[in-house]
Amino acid sequence: MSLASLADERQTRAQDMLYQQVSLMALVNSESKFEQYRSLLSQHSLSPSELKPIEHEIAQFWLSRQIPIRNSSTNHLGDPFIRAMALEPELNGYLQIQNRIRHLHWLAQQGWWQPIIIDELIRPSKKHPSIPTIAKRLWLLGDAERSATTSTLLDEKLSSALKRFQRRHGLQPDAIIGPETMKWLNVQPIERARMLANNFVLKAEFMAQRGDQFLVINIPAFEMALFSKGRVELESRVIVGKPYRPTPLLSGAISNVVINPSWRVPKKILYNDLLPHVRKDGNYIAEGNFDVFDRSNNLVVRTAQQWSDLARGPFPYRFVQRPGYNNTLGRYKFYFPNDFSIFLHDTSNPKLFERSNRALSSGCIRVENVEGLANWMAANLVKDKQTWVDRHAERTRTQWFALNSTLNVHLVYWTAWIDEHNQAQFRNDIYQLQTLNTLEDRAGAQINDL
Repeated sequence: MSLASLADERQTRAQDMLYQQVSLMALVNSESKFEQYRSLLSQHSLSPSELKPIEHEIAQFWLSRQIPIRNSSTNHLGDPFIRAMALEPELNGYLQIQNRIRHLHWLAQQGWWQPIIIDELIRPSKKHPSIPTIAKRLWLLGDAERSATTSTLLDEKLSSALKRFQRRHGLQPDAIIGPETMKWLNVQPIERARMLANNFVLKAEFMAQRGDQFLVINIPAFEMALFSKGRVELESRVIVGKPYRPTPLLSGAISNVVINPSWRVPKKILYNDLLPHVRKDGNYIAEGNFDVFDRSNNLVVRTAQQWSDLARGPFPYRFVQRPGYNNTLGRYKFYFPNDFSIFLHDTSNPKLFERSNRALSSGCIRVENVEGLANWMAANLVKDKQTWVDRHAERTRTQWFALNSTLNVHLVYWTAWIDEHNQAQFRNDIYQLQTLNTLEDRAGAQINDL
């Protein structure tokens, strides 16, 4: 190969790498310049002077988000391929996200994503004329092994592919094709690419600014991860706030752990959730182990009928649930100061963690692997370890524990990512916070009332 041919090849490879970068940036940044750069890089062999402003904008995109690139000083590099490599971000999973976005861009260009419309639930072992189209779509998205079938039967193989697809989208993996499954099957490839790109950059920017030890709760994924020195030490499913009582996005620092917490019922929960039960049956207070206090903090005692009557009018009292086996907060509470009275805690109803949609609380975060989190904090952060051991023998005595140092906690909102198995994961925008807003509006469920 001649020197000229080698130089041309390196120029072509450099432009391809820059093209992949600006393709991601065009999905994230609404400014037209990155789309213009994408068009230029795909159509022409650019000179060094033409590449220079593109390279500068790529570097600024990452560095403005405090995301390091391989080499921020590229002016002295004469080889365009070396310069293009130097501009890539130092991020785990960058190659995987680029490959997935490239594939989704290709899918978007084929014109295959016409809406699939069904008018009934399709269950395993049932037939439907849309099955061949659904099978092809699952294959194109990497969930099914075969690309073409004329069978209209939802057989065992296709059911397995559907379950993989449903798990990747946070749905119940039951292989039943209903509104939620159809909604995600109809999401256009370019929208998937945009979700992956936006959330990849959001997560990268977040991770670039973190310390050695922190806790992350990803709200749309209903998941918690504890990071220590770059490694995930602990993971858990969580329950977060309902869409009309959303868990806020915030950061704080856990400063105390409580064993056998009591629960001081917030006013909103008292009026919206508890008092309707009391109106029906005044025994709800005693059966729930609640103490009632007036505004002067005096304990108030009434009969069940009196409580039922009082709950029908103005109610100048507050509820405190005593610690115990049926306490709403469960065995542990992890307290961090914030303006929303949000904290992490156990639950008296662990069966709720089996649900695919776990936006079920009034704002606080319930942790499934609460024992694991408590044990980690006891081993690493709790000062008085002997008292910690002693207090586990009983369930009715509340004990606060101070920590040697606080544990930073971050409530974040990422709706798409590439997981450790190189699988693209997507989740519903449960609070409609991201720029894609509702996928229902953008892609449509494309299913009639079932």
